[in-house]
Amino acid sequence: MISKQVIDFLKDLKENNYKEWFQDNKTRYQKAKKEFEQLIAHTIADIAQFDKSVLSLEPKHCIFRINRDIRFSNDKSPYKTNFGGFIVPGGKNAGYAGYYIHIEPGNCFLAGGIYMPPPDRLKAVRTEIYENTDDFKKIINDKNFKAHFKELSVEDKLKTAPKGFPKDFEDIDLLKYKHYTVLKPVSDNMVASEKFMDEIHETFKALYPFNSFINEGINYQLDLNK
Repeated sequence: MISKQVIDFLKDLKENNYKEWFQDNKTRYQKAKKEFEQLIAHTIADIAQFDKSVLSLEPKHCIFRINRDIRFSNDKSPYKTNFGGFIVPGGKNAGYAGYYIHIEPGNCFLAGGIYMPPPDRLKAVRTEIYENTDDFKKIINDKNFKAHFKELSVEDKLKTAPKGFPKDFEDIDLLKYKHYTVLKPVSDNMVASEKFMDEIHETFKALYPFNSFINEGINYQLDLNK
């Protein structure tokens, strides 16, 4: 699904991250992009076997642009050195939990959940966990889930209880996350092997209950507050 040529292109791009080189190698980029689009198309179809919410998606709804937004960055490199695709109900900017594929030499991974949700959705997720703690703990402690994902992301975790929740709540640590995401590293060799699609299937199937809990919670909690 992903050939070594994709990895090689991204390696070269990292070493030559400027517009002139990119234009001279645009054919290589287009071939690599097409491979990634095909991977995302196959992955959408695969996920739809157990998560019908992604059924209507197309790769264009999921894939991030390779151009970087450099307006507010000290790093003026014009291009990302990875291919990224977020398969999520409603498309990559819909504000729900989904399934993410990241192809970057030396830093490939499969991930999922909800990253940087706006305040109302973050509160909805926390409220759902607070009200259904045992169900959430059963999901994240499941043997199959933990075989793929060791822990929730601890990036930007609060040091104290979030506003509106009791500080003495027994599982207050579960409410301190600013993102509810998980990540599984994969090797470059795995990405370029025939086993990669199987790896994606098993990993994302294990992720489905986690995403489902979050998305159903968002919809339920936001409906209550209308």
